Amino acid sequence: MRVVLLRHGPAGRRDASRWPDDAKRPLTPRGEQRTRASCAGIRRLIGGRVSAIATSPLVRAARTAELLAATLGGPRPAPLAALAPGGSWREVLEHLAARRSSEIVVLVGHEPDLGKLAGVMLFGAPRALPLRKAGACGVRFVGEVEAGGARLEWFLPPKVLRRLGRKEGKT
Repeated sequence: MRVVLLRHGPAGRRDASRWPDDAKRPLTPRGEQRTRASCAGIRRLIGGRVSAIATSPLVRAARTAELLAATLGGPRPAPLAALAPGGSWREVLEHLAARRSSEIVVLVGHEPDLGKLAGVMLFGAPRALPLRKAGACGVRFVGEVEAGGARLEWFLPPKVLRRLGRKEGKT
């Protein structure tokens, strides 16, 4: 199984007067633009063969997942509570283990949890691989989906993903 971990794109600054519930804080207009460009880079890396997109239910992550789905041509993102801040990496691994090993699954979430999840997948412990906003990494489970069972395929900041997206289709 291949898994892509994508951090949500740039969102507005925390501001309790504008967003009393931080879960509703959206991507900025520039954040949407940068996220679309990063998603084009992900498409270049993995093609449009994604089986599922699971996302944190927070607005900024859900919107990032929608932008990715539009870039890839589907599938529709599904919320996964375990991807919300403070969520359970064990539940995320259980979610992945229930899927077929031939699938490509994208997980959209937040830092520091997403970086710790990558550490669990790769090293068996929540050692963070910090992802920048609209940055991503790709891992492959070589056997069963379990802590420490994945291998890193790529780890890219958003600037590189955007550059890849611009080169898509060029020879």
